[in-house]
Amino acid sequence: MKTFRNPQSIAAPLAAYSHQAEITGPVRWLVVSGQIGMAPSGELPEDPVEQLGIALDNITANLEAAGMTHEDLVKLRFYFAGEVDLQRRRERLAEWLKDLRPTMTVMTVAALATPALRVEVEALACTEDRPAPQRSEQQ
Repeated sequence: MKTFRNPQSIAAPLAAYSHQAEITGPVRWLVVSGQIGMAPSGELPEDPVEQLGIALDNITANLEAAGMTHEDLVKLRFYFAGEVDLQRRRERLAEWLKDLRPTMTVMTVAALATPALRVEVEALACTEDRPAPQRSEQQ
């Protein structure tokens, strides 16, 4: 169903990600809007790496609501506004991904929706075609 590859004919990935993901067979897709670093309580820390951690937790919550896990991730897209400590960012992401290597795009942008937002993360996931859990979610 999902095969991740790094073709030898191009340079190896610069970090812990895969260059491509091939999806085959009947699958169910989940497209997750950009998740920001705001906690359910409304707290928005100033530190961009703390915001990253919350945004990743929000991705996890979206996956769980669809009956999926991190293993179903295919693509992550990161938007960072301003400087973010590269080493701390990589460590936080590695802690969250563990051994998974989805495809990934990382962008530094001039700004996000409001000046206090420093991080936004989009996700794309797929799993074998089975019904999503029936839950009462906000519309």
